[in-house]
Amino acid sequence: MYFEYYLMGIILLPGIIIAIIAQSKVSSAYNKYNKVLSKSNVVASDLIRQLLINANLSHISVNQIPGHLSDYYDPKNETICLSSGVYNSSSIASLGIACHEFGHALQKKENYAPYKIRQFLIPVTNVVSSLLWPLVIIGLLFNIFAMPNSIIGSIFLWCGIAFFGISVIINLATLPVEYNASNRAITILRESGILDEEELKGTKKVLNAAALTYVASLLISILNLIRFLLVVNRDRE
Repeated sequence: MYFEYYLMGIILLPGIIIAIIAQSKVSSAYNKYNKVLSKSNVVASDLIRQLLINANLSHISVNQIPGHLSDYYDPKNETICLSSGVYNSSSIASLGIACHEFGHALQKKENYAPYKIRQFLIPVTNVVSSLLWPLVIIGLLFNIFAMPNSIIGSIFLWCGIAFFGISVIINLATLPVEYNASNRAITILRESGILDEEELKGTKKVLNAAALTYVASLLISILNLIRFLLVVNRDRE
């Protein structure tokens, strides 16, 4: 089964190809539009702090962190973390990325349903990830050495399949969250007058490229589930 599982990794090729294309698009778009400074000359970190005040979210801090495109919103510690390349930049790419993270803060404030679902699933997935392979291996050992085609072995194997399914669910829940945050970012930048329509075109390209990486993650998780199901089915024949 192990050999078949890795051999059938070819199923993942479409997802891997899309992931490579997405990452290439992100790098290309960011490198291009990070050189285009906004006409408003607003610095990303300053903009986010003002937006937080306007949204009655001034308790959320804005911190600079190391890394390249490592930006994220930490709901637990109420912090928007901006990478060094974004934090002090007034480029149209950096403003879009920063506003995207601010969009997540708004999602939490407004109890945006997909965001709440994803936040609920994240700790579940972390536990699942640590239990996945031990359960699968136990199921295989039961089937191969102890009780071939036993109910106990099957239970462990189907637990493994269920855990692959949870990975699909969380990746599926992530898509509307990320697209909504990007749409919020574009709306904020447009309505505030920070960026004009021409500048927004570049910002959209950066955010759309980033969103494609989540599409690739979803596809890979679906293909991984299909691969595991096919291997288990072949093993039971």
